[in-house]
Amino acid sequence: MTQDQRAMLYGVGAVGLWSTVATAFKLALATMSPVELMWIAALVSWLLIGGLVWRRNQLGLALRRGWGTALWAGLMNPVAYYLVLFAAYDRLPGQEAMALNYTWALAMAFLAVPILGQRLTRIDLLAGLVAYAGVWTIATRGQVFDVAFADPWGVAAALVSTVLWALYWLLNVRDHREPLVAQWQNFTVGLPVLTALVAFGPGFDWYGWQGVGAGIYVGLFEMGIAFVLWQMAVHGVSRTAKVSNLIFLSPPVSLLLLHVIVGEPILVSTLVGLALILAGLGLQQLQKAPAPEAA
Repeated sequence: MTQDQRAMLYGVGAVGLWSTVATAFKLALATMSPVELMWIAALVSWLLIGGLVWRRNQLGLALRRGWGTALWAGLMNPVAYYLVLFAAYDRLPGQEAMALNYTWALAMAFLAVPILGQRLTRIDLLAGLVAYAGVWTIATRGQVFDVAFADPWGVAAALVSTVLWALYWLLNVRDHREPLVAQWQNFTVGLPVLTALVAFGPGFDWYGWQGVGAGIYVGLFEMGIAFVLWQMAVHGVSRTAKVSNLIFLSPPVSLLLLHVIVGEPILVSTLVGLALILAGLGLQQLQKAPAPEAA
C-alpha cells in the first residue's frame, strides 16, 4: 500500500465516523441537555487523547509549554463551539443542523479576508451565493419566500457554530503546537469550565445507557479517533485536496442514518438545500487558493 493509499484509508475512516455523529447527537440529546452531553464527550476525549500523548512520550512537552494559546483556544473549542453546535442539534432536526454546519468552509473563506488579509475571488462569491441559497432553503423548510423560520434560534445556533469553527482554525494558523498536544491542552482547559457549567446548571444525573453511551461515542469518535485519523490523512497525503474532497461523502450517509436510526423523515427542502451547499463547496474546491494580500 502506497503512502497516498494509506492516507486515503485514514481519511475514509474519519469521514465514516463523522457520518455517524449526527445520529449520536440526536440520541444523546433526547435524554440530556447540551452541556451534559458536552461534559461526557469532553471527559472521554480528554482521557483518550491524553493516553495517546503519554504513549508518544509528549506529556512532558504538553505540560511545559503552549498553555497561553490553550487558554483561549480551549474556550473556543471544545467549549463554545460544541455547546452552540449541540444547542442547534437540540432545537433542529438532525438533518437540518448537519447540513447547515457544512457551511463552515465558506465562513472560513469570508473571514480569511479581514483576519489573514486574503482576497475573495469571483468563484468565492458565486460559491457563497449558491451555498447560502441552500441555507435559506433549509432554514425556511422550502418556503423560500416566507421569512418566518420554523426555529430561528436553532438556525442561528447552527450558523454561529460555523463562524466559531472557522474562527478557531483561522486564529490557529500561527499555532505551532503539535496537533495531539494542542487538542489535549485545549480539552484540559475546557473540561473544568464544562464541569462548572454542569455543576451549577442541570447537575450530574444518570440518563440511562442510551444517552451516556451516545455521549461516550461522541467523545471517542467525533472528538477523538476521527480527529487522529484525519490528522494522519492530511499529513500523509501528497495533495490535501485528495482527502479534503472525501468530506462530500459524509452528508448522504448522515441523512440515511438519521432516517433509519432516529426515524427522521427526510425533507425535500433538506435535500435541495444540502445539494446547493455541496455545490457551493464544490465550486470553492475547484479553484486555486487566493494569494494573500498585504494589509
